Amino acid sequence: MADQAAGNGGGDGVVQSPNEWQFAFDEEMGAELGKALETADTILPGRVTFTEWAGYWPTVTSGEDAGFAKWINDSPKYVVSSTLDGAEDWANSTLINGDLAAAIEELKAGEGKDITVAGSPTLVRSLLEQDLLDELVLLIHPVVAGEGRKKLFADDAALKKLELVSAQPTSSGVIVATYRPTR
Repeated sequence: MADQAAGNGGGDGVVQSPNEWQFAFDEEMGAELGKALETADTILPGRVTFTEWAGYWPTVTSGEDAGFAKWINDSPKYVVSSTLDGAEDWANSTLINGDLAAAIEELKAGEGKDITVAGSPTLVRSLLEQDLLDELVLLIHPVVAGEGRKKLFADDAALKKLELVSAQPTSSGVIVATYRPTR
């Protein structure tokens, strides 16, 4: 299994509150999401993403998001948190609150498809810092979100070189960029 993270951000690196600055979701972005559904069968959310999603996705049973809801609800979820007491609130969820590197290596050694991280910028930073991330897919939106929102990487983040694997603009001006950390 490979570990990949998908991020959604403004041109200034902002990832917080995408509902306030993500103005379009085009066909190509949908295809990228579809690719993730086909290639991954395990989800690795951080505490905040897990808490927000656990209150929403189990309630979605129809409409345009029903396919994604079924996939995410049925898939195993390994929640990374040092503050949660458990992950029972959402079916197929297991809490990881110990050694992150050991847990990720164990998951990668298992059978199945890829492991995906969606949202969870704090977790993505940790995975990248500890060389646990195999691929980073960024959806870079043509906006400057600003207003003091959290960015994907902190201003004092250590230098981490990435290799561009692919970059594709979409019809709404979003760039889907895939990177691999150089090791």
